[in-house]
Amino acid sequence: MLPHHQFELAITVIIVAGSALLLGYWFRYTCLLILSAKTACDYAGGVAAANQLGFQEVQTRLREGSFVDFDPLRTALERDYSLITFLLKNASQTGAEESSIETSMLEMYYRMMGALYRATRPFSAEAARHALEQMSAVVEHLANVMGERAALAGSLA
Repeated sequence: MLPHHQFELAITVIIVAGSALLLGYWFRYTCLLILSAKTACDYAGGVAAANQLGFQEVQTRLREGSFVDFDPLRTALERDYSLITFLLKNASQTGAEESSIETSMLEMYYRMMGALYRATRPFSAEAARHALEQMSAVVEHLANVMGERAALAGSLA
């Protein structure tokens, strides 16, 4: 039988671990909900064309399924992500208040999927592909947010 203080410590560890798991589940589920939400107008394609972003090509190549070397796709996504986050941070901040938490969560999710990609690439092509799909979905969403902001700023001008 465990002494009383060890029993309390064990219960505390179980509660903290359970809470951390639930927080992780909530975070992932919330990010997936954000990414699955469709807007009235899709600006991602226009933003991609105007800024020479390659996430649409990456998505096409991932859907084809015949691509084995994922590193060039990841490099293209990293370039797109860097550019789109730079544009979001330095563009007009119209409407930025309501999407700043959402954007921050997606940026964290993108980094987590990047770490998952690096961890799974040597062992599982399917898991690496899924991580890249999630990363490209984040870039697409952020490009759409950028397009919405630009459209709103243009209508206010």
